[in-house]
Amino acid sequence: MTDRKRVGVISLGCDKNRVDTEKMLAHIKQKHDLVDDIECAEIIVINTCAFLESAREEAVSEIFAANEYKKQGSAKKIIVTGCLPQKFIGEIYDELPEVDAFLGVSDYDNILQVIDRVCAGERVNAVGEPRGECGKQRVLTTSTYAYLKVADGCSNHCTYCLIPYIRGKFRSVPTQDLLEEVKGLGKVKELILVAQDTAKYGLDLPEKTNLSELIRKITALDSVGAVRLMYCYPENLTDELIAEIKNNDKVIKYIDIPLQHADDKVLKLMNRKGTGAGYLELINKLKSEIPDIAIRSTFITGFPRESEQAFKNLVDFIKKAKLFNAGFFAYSREEGTPAYRLDGQIDEKIKQKRLKKLYSVQQKVVEETNQQFIDKVITVTAEGFDQNEMVYFGRAYFNAPDIDGKVYFFSADEVERGQSYQVKITQVTGYDLYGERL
Repeated sequence: MTDRKRVGVISLGCDKNRVDTEKMLAHIKQKHDLVDDIECAEIIVINTCAFLESAREEAVSEIFAANEYKKQGSAKKIIVTGCLPQKFIGEIYDELPEVDAFLGVSDYDNILQVIDRVCAGERVNAVGEPRGECGKQRVLTTSTYAYLKVADGCSNHCTYCLIPYIRGKFRSVPTQDLLEEVKGLGKVKELILVAQDTAKYGLDLPEKTNLSELIRKITALDSVGAVRLMYCYPENLTDELIAEIKNNDKVIKYIDIPLQHADDKVLKLMNRKGTGAGYLELINKLKSEIPDIAIRSTFITGFPRESEQAFKNLVDFIKKAKLFNAGFFAYSREEGTPAYRLDGQIDEKIKQKRLKKLYSVQQKVVEETNQQFIDKVITVTAEGFDQNEMVYFGRAYFNAPDIDGKVYFFSADEVERGQSYQVKITQVTGYDLYGERL
């Protein structure tokens, strides 16, 4: 057994990766001391993303930065985990001699053994096959909310995406395991359900359960204040799930639906199952059933063979759909995906021009949507104090963490983080709202 080491962990990528990091932290904490300041760490662990080339570049940059601490003598070992080694271990094991050990996306429960081995002078490749979750215990890295990863992997095989080749096929976490994990989190004001395809939850389990049943069981727990749904693919948004969102008081009236495009030809090339008309019909149905629902989505522009007409169809869709918020990305050509081999690749300058246009169109939609809140009183969960603006800030039900706007508000009295306050909105600036606490 090694002496207790000071371990610092850097988590890159998505919120699903964050959950993996939190589970790994729980393992590390059993035998070692966690430190917030990387400069104080004897062992630096970097949990990586490799979904896009930009994510891989960020991961390598973090590795080189960690190696500077190693050169200075403050850090002794570097361990790299997650998506980058899972997909590219054959390339990076020799190319990154700075790294002392590699673990894949399902190997976090081996972290203690690996720390022992690297401290004994061994260089380790501990990358295994994608499999089940590595335990239910976590060290939370969030305060006013927590994520729950209900499944891993993906079986949709969109032609632009590396996820199935990194994380394997779609695998739902058994319901009982999830309930035990949630109970272990303690009191959670907002629990955010995530997966590559959250709405597909349970269809692969022997008991053939579904997301609606899981939501009912989770919201029955007194420790859970509210549930938010992210990454729900449109084809799995059933009438039962829509009814659950509508009728369950603990389900936040918000949903993230990754649509990716709205032109039928492009959607077919992407191997997406829907159509632009079908997506618009679904959005209108959601708004009809749940009038106050906030719908968010993501879209890719510059996909191979995206003609000017196809792009115009996407722009028209954004105008008609009137989403609360949307994220837009320029297509990234990833080697190993079917789309990589497609002819008709789009010039980078055209991609960026189209990306700018989409953001401009959506910003007008958001500003128009947000005008409805002027002079209205809304509930805001406080998250902190902005030193530049000299006001508090927080989130309303239509703001998911990190990806949506914020609500900034003045308060004469002290505000407690995580508590909810009534705020009268007086101003709209882009994606953000401003107001005064009542």
